[in-house]
Amino acid sequence: MPEDSNKPYDLIVIGGGPGGYSGAIRAAQRGWRVGLVEREDQLGGVCLNWGCIPTKTLLHQAHLLRSMQEADHFGLSVRGEVGFDWARVIERSREATDGLSAGIAGLLRRHKIDVIHGHGQLTEAAHVEVTDSLGERLPLATQRTLLATGSRPRLLPDLDLSEHPRILTSREAMVLGDRPRSVVIIGAGAIGVEFSRFFSAFGSNVTLLELAHQILPTEDPQAAAVVHAALEAEGVEIHTGVQIDSLEGGPRRRTATVNWRGAEGEQASSCRADVCLVAIGVVGNSEGIGLENLGVQTEAGSIVVDDRYRTSSPNVWAVGDVIGGSRLAHAATAEAVAAIDFMMDRRQTPIRSDLIPACVYGDPEVASVGLSESVAQEQGIEVRIGKFPFSASGRALATGSGKGFIKLIFGARYGELLGASLVGQGVTELIGELCLAIQLEATWEELAHTVHPHPTLSEGIMEAAAAAFGEAINI
Repeated sequence: MPEDSNKPYDLIVIGGGPGGYSGAIRAAQRGWRVGLVEREDQLGGVCLNWGCIPTKTLLHQAHLLRSMQEADHFGLSVRGEVGFDWARVIERSREATDGLSAGIAGLLRRHKIDVIHGHGQLTEAAHVEVTDSLGERLPLATQRTLLATGSRPRLLPDLDLSEHPRILTSREAMVLGDRPRSVVIIGAGAIGVEFSRFFSAFGSNVTLLELAHQILPTEDPQAAAVVHAALEAEGVEIHTGVQIDSLEGGPRRRTATVNWRGAEGEQASSCRADVCLVAIGVVGNSEGIGLENLGVQTEAGSIVVDDRYRTSSPNVWAVGDVIGGSRLAHAATAEAVAAIDFMMDRRQTPIRSDLIPACVYGDPEVASVGLSESVAQEQGIEVRIGKFPFSASGRALATGSGKGFIKLIFGARYGELLGASLVGQGVTELIGELCLAIQLEATWEELAHTVHPHPTLSEGIMEAAAAAFGEAINI
């Protein structure tokens, strides 16, 4: 508990995830007295503890396993059968999160931010009340509040997980005590695709079900097709355009049963598996935080904010998953930092939501930013498309990762970069250059005439830019 809880804070942040702790640190850097309320024992939120970091750790281990199993492709040999210790695989992912969470605690101490563990909510006096694990309540006076309460997995209607232990969300799926022999995954967005890759690499039979008519529905169809083919090549059974009819995984059942049909109602089917993972997105944690006490407006479960992240209550701001939008950790961080600068009148320009990149960390990876080809065409924008296949990349072929491509979308009239869609190994490390290019209103010539090192994957950006206007050298 803070030493002087009666002294008003300049800012209290509710939520210790990427948005919460980033906003708290920026405010402290600016000289404000800051308190951060977090209901979990560990800081870092879902991303660090139950999302981005542990899942990427698991996916890296899956990639290493596949690489060792395919060693003969590179002229190498592995003595005996390549195996794994499932418990150690899970344990290592938890070690990564523990270390980073401890690092965040250290950062907050360094910036003299009071961390108060408990459930925080707004009061009618526009202050914050924290209820700790023992039920004791601590009122905290503050001039401003930043809500960064994050999100939780979205569930199918009327689904009570306590009654269906074989039905999981991503949180349970990443700490399974035993490797499931079979898994049904409902939802083929980023979470569903990443877990499909992970479980299939470790030998589980995976069935992937998606309501839309392609996996990764928000990504470029050509990029999604590359991932689709890669998953099927690993043995993942994929069904798109399906509607879930029923789901069973009760305590007396040894398997989970999923019944579904085609989107138009035909082709009723069912399957059983050891577990079923529901990965249909997330919903913001807007309940139970006292929004009604200050009349904070919500819409479809998300807190409504203006382009400066101010809510309908004048001294309350909100960022991250709880306000909807892209619901990505890096978006929450950027929004929180911007919100603090807006509070202090140090910033005037809103964040461009189209410049927040999206990434999927399967194998191959997917990354995108800005306008897609189809959206640009729907908006009536005349475009020029530049595409560079990794099959023409010396670095990609050398590493055995020639699948995928870089696609760049330019305005035809001025040649400015409007968007990018990439698929292939390592593309999540390439997308940052293209985010910067759009931010700086770079043209195809500036990208094409910037010397990129050879042999690298990044030179595909240079080639794709040149290809859009007929000047590519290597394709």
